[in-house]
Amino acid sequence: MTSPPPLVVACGLVTLDVLQDVDHVPAPDEKLVASRLDVTFGGPAANAAATAVALGVRAQLVTALGSGPVAALVRAGLDEAGVEVVDLLDGAPASPAVSSVLVTRRTGERAVVSVNASASGDLAAAARARAGAVLDGADVLLLDGHHLGAALVLAAAARARGVPVVLDGGSWKPRTDELLAHVDHAVLSADFRLPEDLRGGAPDDDELAAVSPAEQVPATVPPGEQDLAAVARLGPAFVARSAGPGPVRFRRRVAGAPGPEIGTVAPPAVPQEDVVDTLGAGDVLHGAFAEQLARGVDPVTALAAATRVASLSVRARGARGWVAGAAARAR
Repeated sequence: MTSPPPLVVACGLVTLDVLQDVDHVPAPDEKLVASRLDVTFGGPAANAAATAVALGVRAQLVTALGSGPVAALVRAGLDEAGVEVVDLLDGAPASPAVSSVLVTRRTGERAVVSVNASASGDLAAAARARAGAVLDGADVLLLDGHHLGAALVLAAAARARGVPVVLDGGSWKPRTDELLAHVDHAVLSADFRLPEDLRGGAPDDDELAAVSPAEQVPATVPPGEQDLAAVARLGPAFVARSAGPGPVRFRRRVAGAPGPEIGTVAPPAVPQEDVVDTLGAGDVLHGAFAEQLARGVDPVTALAAATRVASLSVRARGARGWVAGAAARAR
């Protein structure tokens, strides 16, 4: 008998995304006619789970979905993407958040208006009751920082079981410091900033002098990169920060080494004329990173592989438009 594929468990937000292609973001009182409209599911954890499935592993999404017309539409999309749903609301009447996304055709840039998760009910209690079943057989737990009560419960349970915990650090949220105490790998967005009282000083001299591996590019720490060291002090052994199309900087503790390993991973260059849509590229990065970790790949190699997938994703529309093209190339 063959072993089942690795399992990525993602906990966090799912939304209904309404995507419209426009020539430009409208000015006040301006009306535009979109050239294209798509309605699909979105959200960092949901997109990451779908990415993991597209890359050949199993994925389970722990979220607050509920029941109703919007929830049914979202659930159908997740089912089609092969993502198993664990609904902490147990189908109670509720509606996922709706995100309105305007994609500028010429540049692929997007403008997003959304409402973050505001699910009712005790999600922490629901997660506590299901933690054992949810994490049974899990190879990685990925969190996007939403539904924090549930995320804290699952992160602590995963840590106790020895399941690696990954944080998609899109932005700082209340109690993120508590969550980081249970996180092994944190991959931050370029916009992630800690509160001033937690940032501390600049990295130590030994951090700045650390030599990265030969295949990585040593770099001088730019302003604001002290956040990597500050996040590491809160728990994670591996911390990285994406920078759009630029190099992804990482920092990790190495057992027995006098200081951390610091380096960068350069994603493949994508000509501007090839950029169709940057929506969801960060979610794809996190999903691909989790998929690689679930297969037992070391985090630096996993990060390099994930940047390649994320770069591929911006050449297609939406967070999953790249999947059909990748499948066609594989045949």
